[in-house]
Amino acid sequence: MVTMTCIVCPLGCTLSAEKDENGNVTVTGNSCPRGAKYAENELTFPVRTLTSTVKTDKGTMLPVKTSAPIPKDKVREAANALSGVVAKCPVSIGDVIVKDILGTGSDIIATRDMA
Repeated sequence: MVTMTCIVCPLGCTLSAEKDENGNVTVTGNSCPRGAKYAENELTFPVRTLTSTVKTDKGTMLPVKTSAPIPKDKVREAANALSGVVAKCPVSIGDVIVKDILGTGSDIIATRDMA
C-alpha cells in the first residue's frame, strides 16, 4: 500500500493505492475520479513535466519545458542533457529547442519570446 497526496486539484486528498498481483490498482481516499487516475498513474507509470532553462547565443537564459510529461525516472537525465544546449536567438514561445528529448517523444520548447 502506498500513501500519497493528490496534486490534481486544490483539495489535496490523501490517497491510498495498492496494486495486486494481476496489476490491478485499487485507490481509496479520492474525492473525484481524477484522484484515482492520478494514483493509478503514479503506481504504474509516473510522469512529470520538466521546467528548466537553457543558455542562448546572446548569453542570456531561456526558460523551457517539456511539451508533454516524461517518465519520472528520466527527469534528472533530461535536465542534465540540457546543460550543454545553446538556443539560437530569436526564439518564440513554443519553438522546439530540443526535439524528442532522450527518445521520450516529448520536445523541449521555449516558454518565452527572446530576441
